[in-house]
Amino acid sequence: GLRDALVPRFLLIDRRHDSTANAMTSCTMTSPLATTRVAVADASARRRTRGSSAAKKISAKKNASSRRAVAPAAAPAAESATTSIDWEKLDAEFQDATTIAILDRALEIFGDTLAIAFSGAEDVALIQYASLTGRPFRVFSLDTGRLNPETYQLFDDVEKHFGIKIEFTFPDEDAVVELVNEKGMFSFYEDGHKECCGVRKVQPLRKKLKTLNAWVTGQRKDQSPGTRMAVPAVQIDPVFEGASGGAGSLVKFNPLTNATSQEVWDFLRVMGTPVNKLHEMGYVSIGCAPCTRAVLPGQQEREGRWWWEDGAMKECGLHSGNVSAEDKAKQDAREATEEDIFVDGSVRALDRAGIDALRGEDAHAKTTLAVLYAPWCPFCQAMEGGYESAAAALGAKGVDVVKFRADGDEKEWSKECLSLASFPTVLLFPEGRAGYVKLGSERRDPESLNIFVESVVGKL
Repeated sequence: GLRDALVPRFLLIDRRHDSTANAMTSCTMTSPLATTRVAVADASARRRTRGSSAAKKISAKKNASSRRAVAPAAAPAAESATTSIDWEKLDAEFQDATTIAILDRALEIFGDTLAIAFSGAEDVALIQYASLTGRPFRVFSLDTGRLNPETYQLFDDVEKHFGIKIEFTFPDEDAVVELVNEKGMFSFYEDGHKECCGVRKVQPLRKKLKTLNAWVTGQRKDQSPGTRMAVPAVQIDPVFEGASGGAGSLVKFNPLTNATSQEVWDFLRVMGTPVNKLHEMGYVSIGCAPCTRAVLPGQQEREGRWWWEDGAMKECGLHSGNVSAEDKAKQDAREATEEDIFVDGSVRALDRAGIDALRGEDAHAKTTLAVLYAPWCPFCQAMEGGYESAAAALGAKGVDVVKFRADGDEKEWSKECLSLASFPTVLLFPEGRAGYVKLGSERRDPESLNIFVESVVGKL
């Protein structure tokens, strides 16, 4: 009933109205020209006429608008909007705006030169919000060829529910054949997901975005603290180019940036929006089938993606612009010079003789936490600050925190003697015992490392 009562130019409930009663008696009407407070005293009258011919005409008009979403009229001067608007100022204005207000403004500016990126997860909320603006809109999705059956079913459900056609993009066949024939179906478990995501997601996305002036994503700040805390509501895309080409030619909107997972799911439930059946099985962040799994209570939702890698590196390349320019420059310099890491003085360096002696002790004289690392490895670089912080805290509790560079000539020996499978590998040598315990997850932040140590040796 709520959806049928909504008219074009959707009446936006103002966030300042907290009570249900107040929200039902006043609202804020958003239009391109003005924001005007209006009464909604005729709500009951609309309900009484729901079955009338007038209501049917409104419903038919809205459905027709949705069906035309693939090819709506272009917004005036959309191509020049990227240079004529102060996007940082607009982002500041958006910090207190509703998701619908942000989407409405985006569609007003760009029209059919903007499209919503739909991954087949809870970002279906963007499509629901867009439908409530009363404006035509476009939706596209990346079919990597390795999605879950439940995701493909959701695509079909969404098309039927909203009366739209999703614009699907696919990876280049030759690139996929070359990758799989050379490295196998699951190479990402051995050398990281970036290459596979590059072929199956980033390249097709780049091609699609070259046909647009703006795009909309479902990124939120609370999804992955390691990479997504700097997600503006709107920005010049720092990674991809738009239809006109060159830097600054594409605008990126993130209308859900300040929303929480709870708020998104509350909205989906009350609107009866179709959702991915995988959510009922404990999946939160959903991508390709081999790289997605359910998460446990208390885990960050992005921990269900690429779980064998460091939590701070969980971007597929679509949103790599979340990493600051300063951090990217620092990483590039490290890879070029192979500058060492963990060098603040809190972590003691061991050579092979030192760690071999530790490994060979019948009973360790002191609890020791060790990281096997390569200074050029981005996952090792990502854990540097956290490991140094853990070293300072654990050192105060009597734990020796060390590092061993296990690349180059030491790699094969480390594989054989220290269970090295990938960088970084964290080992704990407990006091009074022989051997070591290997950290079994990608959680290497200070709190998790402390939990790991105390779970084995007891409270320190």
